[in-house]
Amino acid sequence: MRQSEKLWKANHNKDIFGVNFHRFIELEENASHMEIAHELGISLGEVRMLKSQMNRT
Repeated sequence: MRQSEKLWKANHNKDIFGVNFHRFIELEENASHMEIAHELGISLGEVRMLKSQMNRT
């Protein structure tokens, strides 16, 4: 997926990185960082940022 498409989806869906948090939480329980990144189409750095943001709330 191109970067511009990711940005459009993130702005359109109001999700961070275009990721559904419910799906992220489901994957987080059973999958590694690499598997989550591959499944959601985001980078490892974005997975780490999402995890840190979820820990803040």
